[in-house]
Amino acid sequence: MSQSSRLRTIFRSKTSRALDKMEDPREVLDDSYEQQLRMLQQVRQGLAEVATARKRLELQGQEMGARYQRLAQQAQEALNQGREDLARAALERRSLLEGQVATLREQHAALQRQQSQLQENERRLSERIAAFRTEKEAMKASYTASQAQVKANEIAAGIGSQMNDVGASLDRARDRVAQMQARAAATDELLASGALKDLTAAPDEDLERQLSAGATRADVERQLQAMKDAGTAGGDENSGDSGREGPDSWLSIGQGPSAPKPA
Repeated sequence: MSQSSRLRTIFRSKTSRALDKMEDPREVLDDSYEQQLRMLQQVRQGLAEVATARKRLELQGQEMGARYQRLAQQAQEALNQGREDLARAALERRSLLEGQVATLREQHAALQRQQSQLQENERRLSERIAAFRTEKEAMKASYTASQAQVKANEIAAGIGSQMNDVGASLDRARDRVAQMQARAAATDELLASGALKDLTAAPDEDLERQLSAGATRADVERQLQAMKDAGTAGGDENSGDSGREGPDSWLSIGQGPSAPKPA
């Protein structure tokens, strides 16, 4: 296969898939129904035109019939008056009129046959369109129900373009939350170390924070030294006095010495 043939094949394949995505079968069915309605309208318009032409011929034939009768009466009256020349002229015109009526009668018969055929076509087309409309609505309802089921199944299974978008949004939200948490922790460390200054804090709060940290360290050192002194002086005599026992022992935390007193 040549390169151009392969390109044409790929193009047709991609075009077909694109059309399948763009083409809604419900719209196709509605378009087909509209086309059939337009065809029916054209048939009915043609039927009306043929019926109108047939009616004009009938009116013309009625006029020619009345003239035919009048010429006969005129020929008889001329003969009664002894005017054979006038009677002959009236009969000649009557004879010519017979030929015109015969032609008109043939045209009228042809139009009548055409009208009958159009009426039959209109009846069949109307029945076919009515049946197509019923089938069209059923197919549209089936497609809509199937489409809704597919969407529901995709949502339940976590697939589909919408769920992919939801998953991507969730991943982006998680990344932003993690980034914001990391930033908050970093700024806390910087504020604690004094690298950043809290503009909303009270004056000299940084000194208070440093003094509090120094006091905490001094207290820890004091407790550690007390534990060392207690261990050197008296063994385990005071080991049971470190705090109350029981379910409410947590209430004494921070309320008393946390290390044995030196002996």
